[in-house]
Amino acid sequence: MTDESSFIRQWLLLRQLSATRAGRTLRGLAEEFQVSEKTIRRDLEALSRVGFTLVEDRGPHGRKSYRADTDGLLAGLSFTFEEIVALHLSRQFLEPYAGTMFWRAASSAFRKIRAGLGDERHRYLNQLGALTHSTTSGASDYSSRGELIDTLMTAVEDRRVAHVTYQAAQAESPRTSVLHVLGFVFHRNSLYLVAHVPSRSELRHYKLDRVLQVELLSDQFEPPAGFDLRTHLEQSFGVFHRDQQSHLIRVRFTASVAQYVREQRWHHSQQLETLPDGGVRAELHLADLAEVKAWILSFGAQAVVEAPAELQELIAEDIRALAAAYA
Repeated sequence: MTDESSFIRQWLLLRQLSATRAGRTLRGLAEEFQVSEKTIRRDLEALSRVGFTLVEDRGPHGRKSYRADTDGLLAGLSFTFEEIVALHLSRQFLEPYAGTMFWRAASSAFRKIRAGLGDERHRYLNQLGALTHSTTSGASDYSSRGELIDTLMTAVEDRRVAHVTYQAAQAESPRTSVLHVLGFVFHRNSLYLVAHVPSRSELRHYKLDRVLQVELLSDQFEPPAGFDLRTHLEQSFGVFHRDQQSHLIRVRFTASVAQYVREQRWHHSQQLETLPDGGVRAELHLADLAEVKAWILSFGAQAVVEAPAELQELIAEDIRALAAAYA
């Protein structure tokens, strides 16, 4: 059992124990999580060590049950007025998560803040909200997909095998596949699933907007050995991923766009070099060329690929096709 699997189980265990007033027995928890009572006991000890208050109750015949006291978890925690205002105004930046469990939890917190402020102060503070605006051009709308997202979250948290029906962008009809959903990636205002496809023995990414139906099976899965979501995407320029050798990408930008290029952190591997003519040369290490190609093309003639040759040819092909379309 990996450390990540233990953490997921302990997180789910904490949620179970926080939601019950009657308490849960070791045997019941062991059966639910399909582990031994000894493992559940170790999980309880681990949660206690990091500061969660676990209450042990004795019922009829001395039977022990356990529950978590999270009501006083944040007792004594207070916010300054500026902190409350900052939280209140941050609402617009979380709106792309509408329909997800994150949005429901955040909305509940915002309602509490509003109730504490009262109507008059709330209306007054909303005037500050008019001074900032978060653009949502091209953002996905998940407001009506809460149930589907909840099912996918259960698949991730419980390591449940799922039948996922997906309409790929280039496919004529939907296809249902058996997936081991490992996590979510939020990229450019859209959610993507990262999943292991057992029939192909490979990791693939799925845009949530194209998921039509999810059915959870009773079977559970183990993630690939050593899998880490952040590490998995280290050599991606977004969400595209290929298990192949890294490319050294070298791009020369003209002086007219050099400042814009320097202002951004495009990738953790980037190295920028200022050129004598005021331009800038960027170097990145990436495994997939699709997204970085689109990024380079967005600069038009102000960006020229110096390496690799494969990327030069891909961009040249797109330019020829574009020229033909406008001919």
